Amino acid sequence: MNPAPGFKQYPGHHVGVRPSSRHVVVKYRGEVIADTREAVELQEDTGEGKKTVAPIVYYIPRKDTRMDRLVKTDHRTHCPFKGDASYFSVKGGDDNAVWSYETPFDETASIKEHLAFYPDKFEIEAS
Repeated sequence: MNPAPGFKQYPGHHVGVRPSSRHVVVKYRGEVIADTREAVELQEDTGEGKKTVAPIVYYIPRKDTRMDRLVKTDHRTHCPFKGDASYFSVKGGDDNAVWSYETPFDETASIKEHLAFYPDKFEIEAS
């Protein structure tokens, strides 16, 4: 078992993870980088009046992503609710623009090895 320690410290915090019913297309400077109907939606709120921490983040399976356009970097961050994130840069483009949880905590296991894209660097269409 690998439970997230953040929920003990912030018991009201909520991380909702579910399969998305949307068709998600991610573009970088007009080029399709990912296209899937198997995205996972993640949304966080504080639990206190349900204040949203961030908008929905779509996590895309690697099989539906142009991995040949991404290169893994040494950059890492830690989230007490999701785990350790690793990052990817776009070849010939933005650095650390994509993140992924290789071994997320149990509560968010369904985002394992999926990719999330910074919305200020990519066009993300969900229909």
